[in-house]
Amino acid sequence: MGLDCGCEATTRRAARRCCRRGAPHGPPPGAFALANRRAVGLALYRNVRYGSRPADWVPVNGRMRATTDTEAASGPSPRQEEVLDAVLDLLAEGRDALTMSAVAQRAKCSKETLYKWFGDRDGLLTATVRWQASKVRAGDSDGARLDASALQASLEAFAANWLKVISSRTSVALNRVAIGHAGSGKSNLGEIVLANGRFAIGARLKPLLEAARGAGLMTFGDTEAAFRTFFGLVGRDVQIRLLLGDRLRLTEAEIARDAARATQQFLTLHGAGKAPAAAGKTRFNHRKDT
Repeated sequence: MGLDCGCEATTRRAARRCCRRGAPHGPPPGAFALANRRAVGLALYRNVRYGSRPADWVPVNGRMRATTDTEAASGPSPRQEEVLDAVLDLLAEGRDALTMSAVAQRAKCSKETLYKWFGDRDGLLTATVRWQASKVRAGDSDGARLDASALQASLEAFAANWLKVISSRTSVALNRVAIGHAGSGKSNLGEIVLANGRFAIGARLKPLLEAARGAGLMTFGDTEAAFRTFFGLVGRDVQIRLLLGDRLRLTEAEIARDAARATQQFLTLHGAGKAPAAAGKTRFNHRKDT
C-alpha cells in the first residue's frame, strides 16, 4: 500500500509503525546495510537526486557543473517539499544541530524514508539548499528569440526572485548556520550552500548573458565578471544586513523597484545599446532603510 510519507508498507500494521511511530518496517539494519547507507549518502552529497531526476551539479568530463534551468525544473515531489519545508522551519527556529530524527518528527515521516530519499544528513541539507536556489530562474536564453525587452524582463525577474529568496526568514537562518559551520569546521554545510546556492544560480544566469552578447545586446569580456557585477547591483548590502540582525523588511513593491533599478544600472554598464524606453523613464524613490 502506498503511504503519504513515500514508503511502501505491505500491511496496515506496518503502515502504522512507519507513519505514526517513525519505526522502520523491518529489523534494524546490520553492519552491511549501514555501510551501504553511508556510501549512498556520500554519492548523494555529490549528486543529489530525487529518484531519476537530475541534480543541480552533475559530472561532465571529470568535473562538476551546475544544471541548466530546464534540467533543474524537475524538483522534489509535493511530499518531499513538505520535508524540505520542515528542515527550513527547524533551521529558522535556531536548530543548529539538525538531526534526521528531528526532521522526521516535524515532517511526520520515518527516518527510513528520509534515508531512502536523501541518503544522509548532508544529502538532506543539499536538497534543501538546492530547492531554495531553484526558485531563482534566469529566463529564456535562446538568442533567436531574445531582444532588448525580453532581456530586461528576464534580468528583472531573476533579480526579484533572488531578492525574495535571500530576504526570506528561512534563507537568513540557513545562511547563518552555514557561516557558523564554515568558521568552526563543524560540518561542510558552508560548501553545500556555496555549491548549490551562489555557484548554481550563477550557472543559470550566465547562458542568458552570453546569449545577449551573441545577439548584440550586451558587451562584456568575462562572463563571470559580468555576473558578479549584476549580482552586486541586485544584492547591494541587503543580505549582510539581514545576516547581522537588521530587521529590514522588503515589500513586493520595493523588491520589484530594486530589481528594475539594478537591471537598468547593469544595462547601462554593459548594454550594447539603449535600454528599453520604459526603463529609461522609470523613477525611483529612494527609501530610508532603518
